[in-house]
Formats: sequence, structure tokens, C-alpha cells
Amino acid sequence: MRPFEGIRIIDATHVLAGPFAAYQLGLLGAEVIKVEHPREPDQSRTNGPDQALNRAGLGTQYLTQNANKRCITLDLKQEAAREVFRRLVARADVLVENYRPGAFAALGLGWEALSALNPRLIYCSISAFGQEGPRARQTAYDHVIQATSGMMAATGTAEANPIKLGAPAIDYATGTMGAFALAAALFKRERTGRGQRIDLAMFDVALVMMAAHVTAHSRTGRAPRPRGNAHEFATNSCYAAKEGLIMLGASNLRQQKRLWEALGRPEMAKRSNEERLAADAEERAALSAIMATRSAQDWEDWLQARHIPAARVRDLAEALADPQITTRSVRHAFTGVEGLGLPFAVPVAPFRFAHGGPRVDAPPRPLGADTDAVLAELGYDAESRAALRAAGAT
Repeated sequence: MRPFEGIRIIDATHVLAGPFAAYQLGLLGAEVIKVEHPREPDQSRTNGPDQALNRAGLGTQYLTQNANKRCITLDLKQEAAREVFRRLVARADVLVENYRPGAFAALGLGWEALSALNPRLIYCSISAFGQEGPRARQTAYDHVIQATSGMMAATGTAEANPIKLGAPAIDYATGTMGAFALAAALFKRERTGRGQRIDLAMFDVALVMMAAHVTAHSRTGRAPRPRGNAHEFATNSCYAAKEGLIMLGASNLRQQKRLWEALGRPEMAKRSNEERLAADAEERAALSAIMATRSAQDWEDWLQARHIPAARVRDLAEALADPQITTRSVRHAFTGVEGLGLPFAVPVAPFRFAHGGPRVDAPPRPLGADTDAVLAELGYDAESRAALRAAGAT
């Protein structure tokens, strides 16, 4: 038995962060029902490098975090569809939505209305800046939050900055934090029997992702400067090798001592971090010369054998070919899924349980594929379902 079996989640979210939060609980056994507008569905359905999939409404951005979900369509601007939604919520444990703050309340589907209908409901709202404050009504995506939060300004080099991160890290961090908040709320409900209101902001998540920078700024008043591939210490930075790039990770005093001794330069080892900073230029010059004598792969093998953190810089294709990926089962491969043609794989969860852990049970579904079945479960007969379809409510 997985942790969230028996829990029903209504996933009224779109793009990446919200769907990823619900996906994580779905991997752990929750029943997730994804709700989309019949004519304006989740925009991720049409995003990704495979245009044939985009045209089919099954773009790779959508596939990434929508396995293990049933999919229904509701036009929540219509009262008939809102009534369906209320019936869903009355039987649900969790509602996750990521529309503009106030949008669901304006439809009569806000926290106050729905918690009155279902006092045990956990109502999670994910937004750019939170439900209150001067920016509450503003909308944003991952890259816009990167720009707003100072993350872009801290990324890049002295010559080339600000730089956006190459992956939508804030989206997925927000989804992960959302899953954590939902799990915590469900745990608390087991103790109190009460529902919960969760207000999760991408902007706040971005600041938490820069937690060390935030703390340092509170002390110094200085914003972090972009360091590129150079970390604070020379032995913890990236260098050009004879072939490729090698990232050294000799971070603490013990590791840097081990590195210098392994390289035959024990006199370069320092007794304190202050000494390391004072000799930074000298250390970088020495390491640049040494690392240029062998290939990055040679250095990785040689240093790791001596328990010194180091890695050759790889691209994604190389990383996914690493046998460690297979060992960890962090991806689930789909083959023979109707309407998708070629096989594809999606990330699962970055952890494993000894028993009852996360797993993928079903592939991502086409738009509205489960609408009729879910309506029937809610008590709508064939005639009522047909009327809803004819009115464009589903």
C-alpha cells in the first residue's frame, strides 16, 4: 500500500508547478483527477519539441507530469460545470489550483465556499506572488520569477549576466514544495480532522532556493555576484582539462588538503578558509595548469578513486546514458501508448521506499478522456451527460 492510496485530489492546475505537485502525490497512490477547460486546455499540451505530439495535445511538457491522472473537462464559467466541480470537491480530500488569485473565489469556488461544503478539504492555491500583497494580482512564469527574485542577477559571469537557469528549476521546486505542503496538511488533518488552506508562491520558493544568499545579504547588505563556474574556493571550481571541463568539489578543508596532496602539491594546502581566500589567485593559476595536463574523464576517474569530489561536465544525453540512471529507476519508460507513436520516458520520484514507494501506473491521458466516466460516478445519467456536452460545459 502506498502512502496516499484512498486520497482523492482535484488538480485544477496548468503548465508545470501545479501539475507536478499533484503528480508527486499521484505517484504515491493518490487518485488525481485533472480538470481542464474543454476549449482552452492546459497549455503544456501544445509545448515541446515534437510538433506531432503538440498537435495531438500531448506535448512533452504535458507528458512529463501528468501520468497517473484521470482527465476531465469543465468550463467553470458555466454554472452547470461549477455544480459538477462542487460535487467533485465534496468527495475530495485535496484541491490544487494555480489560477490568478481571486479567480476561483469570483466563480464561487474559493476557500470559504468550498471548505463550507467540505470541512476536511485541503485547498492549495499556487500563484506567482501569493494570495496577498502588492504583487498578488500579477502573473508570472518560471523565467519571470527568476528575473524578479534576483536569481538571474546572481547567475552567469562578470562578463555575461544576468543569465536565466537552463531548466525551469523554480517551477519544479514549487511543485515539490507543493507536494511537501500537501503531505504535511494531510498528516495534520489525520490528527485534527480539520481541512487546511495552503497559499504557495513561486516568488517565495525562489527566495528559499537562494536561502544562503538571503542570509548572507541580511548580514552584509551585498547581493551575490555572478561567479559563473567558479565557486568561492579555487578547489571547488571548474577548469578546462586537456579535453572537456572538470568540476572540482574539494569544498571543505579536509577535502582541499586531500586534493593538494594527491596532486603532489601538499604545500598548497591551507589551514583555514581565510587562508584559502587570501591565496585564491595563486590556487586558481596552479589548478588551471595542472588540470590542463589530462582529459576531464581521466581526472574524474583519478580523483574519485581518491575520494575527492569531481566530475566531467556532461550534457543531458550523456547524463541519461549513465548506468546509474538505470540502477536508480528514476525514469519510467512507456511503450505502445495509444496515440503517442514512439516510446518515451518520464521522471518519477528522486527517492525510493523499501515498500509501497512511488511508481507510474498509467500514461498521461488525452484531453477529457475520463469526463464521461467521472460524471457517471458523480451520479449524472446518460441524458444529463449528453446535455452537459451539448451546452459546452464539458
